[in-house]
Amino acid sequence: MHDISHWQHHHDFRLDQHSAERRTRWVIALTAVTMLVEVAAGTLTGSMALLADGWHMATHVGALGIAAFAYHMAHRHAADPRFTFGTGKVAILGGYTSAVALALVALLMAAESLSRLFEPVNVHFSEAMVVAWIGLAVNLASVWLLDDHDHDHDHQHSDHEHHQDHNLRAAYLHVVADALTSVLAILALWTGSAFGWIWMDPLMGIVGALVIARWAMGLLRDTGRILLDAEDHDDLEGQIRALVEADPDTRIADLHLWRVGPESRACILSLVTHSQKHLPYYKDQLAQVPNLDHLTIEVNLCLPGQCPATRNPQRVSVASQHETPPP
Repeated sequence: MHDISHWQHHHDFRLDQHSAERRTRWVIALTAVTMLVEVAAGTLTGSMALLADGWHMATHVGALGIAAFAYHMAHRHAADPRFTFGTGKVAILGGYTSAVALALVALLMAAESLSRLFEPVNVHFSEAMVVAWIGLAVNLASVWLLDDHDHDHDHQHSDHEHHQDHNLRAAYLHVVADALTSVLAILALWTGSAFGWIWMDPLMGIVGALVIARWAMGLLRDTGRILLDAEDHDDLEGQIRALVEADPDTRIADLHLWRVGPESRACILSLVTHSQKHLPYYKDQLAQVPNLDHLTIEVNLCLPGQCPATRNPQRVSVASQHETPPP
């Protein structure tokens, strides 16, 4: 008979990603054009460093496409009830997938560079140098397009967690890796031209592969933990426990905390007390906890003469949104 909309809430825990999606599409276009030029030039000049840079950019076009697709899917299905906690993790899944692509790029670069190290080929240094500088300019422009968005939320919290868009972070790492390989290609081409160090060309490919592999593993670790709900929440859990158990008659029997979006968490608390208080009391206790957007509280009554001897004490479950609805 009554309107319960005040007690209902959305499950859209995404960041505002419109600007990030638009800039990612710009970077895709820039990277695709430069990739075609570098692969063609590397093939004609025989430069492994230039070919590695071009192939690297080719895979990044695909990886950046994954990032753009993840934004599209997250937006399209934001209100889809099949996603229990919304689509906040779609961008994280996109970041994980891109990290896999980044690791494969590093593996291919290392394999081809090792082959060229033992079987050198002739390189047309002057022609390759021109294209490498063009590639670096495009890469730096792409880094500029994505940089401020990647670091807006980075290192702002003391709990050692990166509250950021991992999908955008993956795109950012891809273009930074492109810039690195361009720099290494220029260095290899210059030393080869000036000193005849042909071996520097494949060596720089190996160095770039190792650095990119390290970035990929770090991104895989961070996104994988979020997807598996295996993040380190010790500091935040300690804050929740201290706030709730400030009441000497209340103890936390069970606590589950997990991320449902780049900056949003869900929490399930199981409390034990002799006297259940009104729901607003428990919500007010946790009002100062940041980014706790989906809260469920279970209250177990420990009645005199029944607890702890009684195996299953009387239980009352209450669920609440973090925000207090209007009266």
